[in-house]
Amino acid sequence: MFELKYERSAGAVVFRRENGKILYLLLEYRHKSEYCGFPRGGIEPGESEKEAALREIREETGLEVEFVEGFKEVMHWFYRRDGEIVSKKVVLFLAEAKSDKVILSEEHEGYEWLPFEEAIDKLKFENSRAVLRKAQDFLFKLERRSLRRFVK
Repeated sequence: MFELKYERSAGAVVFRRENGKILYLLLEYRHKSEYCGFPRGGIEPGESEKEAALREIREETGLEVEFVEGFKEVMHWFYRRDGEIVSKKVVLFLAEAKSDKVILSEEHEGYEWLPFEEAIDKLKFENSRAVLRKAQDFLFKLERRSLRRFVK
């Protein structure tokens, strides 16, 4: 009999502002060749998705962040582990870093703060690129809304 395993993770598209530009954080994973992604990890029993995302961001990067309200994207895929198929669901929020000083966990071998165009090119999987595009659009719309308040 076939039994599907389930995994749930949470994390965030982390960004910071520098000289009027938005830079996104991509982490390079140690055991997955040429794979970059967003900080994320498993949701522990009793944790909310946002609590798990905050904990994972701190553990993987050492960063303190503030969530941008109104952004939540879900990625879903299947993969095989030890001969079993696993259904993986990852909830990603949008978070602004309070600093650019990253302290990597042992899971990662590098990181980069990149502008949108470079970050999108570096992401290997389309679902990650789609989330980054949505984050960029969301931030652009937020900035346009806040500018309109001053132009009246």
